[in-house]
Amino acid sequence: MTTIAREIAPYVVFSDDTILAALNKISDNKAGIVFCVDSHGILQGALSDGDFRRWVTAHPSADLSTSVMAAAHTSPVKLAYGTETSTISQAFRDGVRVIPLVDERGHVRAVARNALGSEIRIGRHAIGEGNRCLVIAEIGNNHQGDMELAKQLVDLAKKSGADAVKFQLRDLTGLYRQGDFASSAGEDLGAQYTMNLLAKYSFTNEQMIEILDYCKSVDIDAFCTPWDEASLRVLADYGVPALKIASADMTNHDLLRACAAEHLPMLVSTGMSTEDEIVASVDVMRQAGGEFVLLQVQSTYPAPFKDINLKYMDRLAELGECPVGYSGHERGYHVPIAAVARGAHVVEKHFTIDKTLEGNDHQVSLLPEEFAEMVTKIREVESALGNGETRAVSTGELMNRANLAKSLVATRDIAAGAKLTRADVTIKSPGRGLQPNRLEALVGRTMRRPIESGDFFYATDLTDAVAHGRAYEFKRPWGLPVRYHDARKLLGAGETLTNPDFLEFHLSYKDVEMSMEQIDAAFGSKKFDGMFHTVHCPDLYAGDFIINLASDDEATWERSIHEVQKVVEITRDLGRWFDGNGEPPIVICTMGGFTMDAFDTPAQRTVKYERIAKALELIDDTDARLTAQTLPPYPWLMGGQQHHNLFMDVDDTVWFCEQFGRRLTFDLSHSKLAANFTKKPFSEYVEKLAPLSDHLHVVDAEGVDGEGPQIGDGEIDWPATAAQLDRLAPGVPFIPEIWQGHVNNGEGFWTALDRLEAWL
Repeated sequence: MTTIAREIAPYVVFSDDTILAALNKISDNKAGIVFCVDSHGILQGALSDGDFRRWVTAHPSADLSTSVMAAAHTSPVKLAYGTETSTISQAFRDGVRVIPLVDERGHVRAVARNALGSEIRIGRHAIGEGNRCLVIAEIGNNHQGDMELAKQLVDLAKKSGADAVKFQLRDLTGLYRQGDFASSAGEDLGAQYTMNLLAKYSFTNEQMIEILDYCKSVDIDAFCTPWDEASLRVLADYGVPALKIASADMTNHDLLRACAAEHLPMLVSTGMSTEDEIVASVDVMRQAGGEFVLLQVQSTYPAPFKDINLKYMDRLAELGECPVGYSGHERGYHVPIAAVARGAHVVEKHFTIDKTLEGNDHQVSLLPEEFAEMVTKIREVESALGNGETRAVSTGELMNRANLAKSLVATRDIAAGAKLTRADVTIKSPGRGLQPNRLEALVGRTMRRPIESGDFFYATDLTDAVAHGRAYEFKRPWGLPVRYHDARKLLGAGETLTNPDFLEFHLSYKDVEMSMEQIDAAFGSKKFDGMFHTVHCPDLYAGDFIINLASDDEATWERSIHEVQKVVEITRDLGRWFDGNGEPPIVICTMGGFTMDAFDTPAQRTVKYERIAKALELIDDTDARLTAQTLPPYPWLMGGQQHHNLFMDVDDTVWFCEQFGRRLTFDLSHSKLAANFTKKPFSEYVEKLAPLSDHLHVVDAEGVDGEGPQIGDGEIDWPATAAQLDRLAPGVPFIPEIWQGHVNNGEGFWTALDRLEAWL
């Protein structure tokens, strides 16, 4: 199928752009080619994937900052703008799937593509597989002919999350058979009602241009339904990013041809039409080279749910070989959400501020708060749909697997060099070790390490590797995250001693209740010579209690203060086991402010920060340094995902520190996830937060909730980040906080330290 697009930006680069910029655009447009134009838009050449491969092969030391014209070919296939679609179709061949259409002076005016079902661009939005749904607020004539109401509706639609707004334009004098549209005598009752409404509430051409200009000024895409060719001319001359075809015009082939001839994307409603009529109209648009989306519509107001037939979108995709969507006239907003789950790439719903206003569109319209809720649910459903590829275990599932699943466990003490029998292995919870499905692979293995009765087997027990630490060299103090019971073990014995500068005790709520005598028994008699210590407050207490110094519940707030005070006191008491480094030990605290179902507004965050500041005034942290840990947007608490509001956004975190004189534990994984969520560069987080930090948690991150992966397995640019930390936070201590890094004698920590040694 040949389609012609007037939106050429995705396919065009300037001749003095770099090869790298051209490659990025090729990657984005998924067409395998870009066309090079001069500053006047005149075609100079083209760069395809093949051109780049040939050029880089001929230039092994290629510099991608070289001008694109160095690699481009200067005689691309091109055709005159206005060439018949049938002629364009004959010009396509292997290697030529996109053709620029140029005017008599050589300006690129449009791009012809040989594509079926490919994505379509409407304004700033890509429509098609792999892209999020375009959500349109159909204002139509719900402005009641009032320009100020129309602008208010635009503002509210944008605030409610609409990607675009849509209006309708009619040449009423030319459209209706009587000419005088105010006179509807002789028409049926329904037509009389509609014509009288249009006479009162339709915009003139000048008013429509004013409202389209207003949409540009507030930065929201806007387009329109032309009900006739005169209105089409106004919209095309203005330069709307798309055209909407009303269901009533699905069989109006003259209008379809005229719209397709403008080479603007078309959103085509299919209500009121039979399948044969749809097929005929699709053929008309194809012959004209039109790009279109077919929308499933039930054109009654309100539409009965039994008649909506969402499954017919599948058939529309077959008939049109194009993206499909849904335009709804039913009550509520649950059907559009279901449409997205079934593959709708576009959703359109009517939008109003008052459902009791005159006109039948209002009663099937959504109020701003309803529209906002629909958008939220659509985005959640899109996220839940995933990509259908190989199933991955999420961070939260990994955490729950470690807590709830089962592992292979030793039934007796096993010496290094012993060959395992089935009797040596049993299956027990929790799931920190080798999964039970590896039992057959484990039995018969010769152990390379001693294993105590009741200890876990690990993946390395299926290899000849043995996890252990060594002496490391870093430019800043480094430490190990430990519990009371495994501190000595992780430090090593015999030939496998490691050399941390400090230990960081990650306390559980049971650790908090231990007496100093019990801690003495766990540590043994020897001090931790030449080392200092830090302490991390428990993340979870019995009864599902979580520290929340931001809580407006007095009982929760007061208990949070009490629990943090206890940790500070424990931190001071632990000092007798350590030589120290001449500075008060650091206490790391997740200070709270989380919510279950949605994020707080900035104003709500400010109130919570002030609540934390008030709590900190009541905590005596003399001889200790109580720090706030930077946090991710979606923490994993109690086995499920919640929302963090505080110490997540970089700017209000800086504000808190400067306003209340507080310092941070900068968790790189948490803040990288926050940067991804807020769409800010992670380098900005490092630049602003590192100077406010007394301590570092060093670990990788992925996406917005992939917390704790191994160094180098996530998205952090470690050489660049380490260089920033050297400049902004020299000498600040760090720990590798790899999730489950302590298991198998600290295997995850040793791997992280091996990788970090080159940078930190």
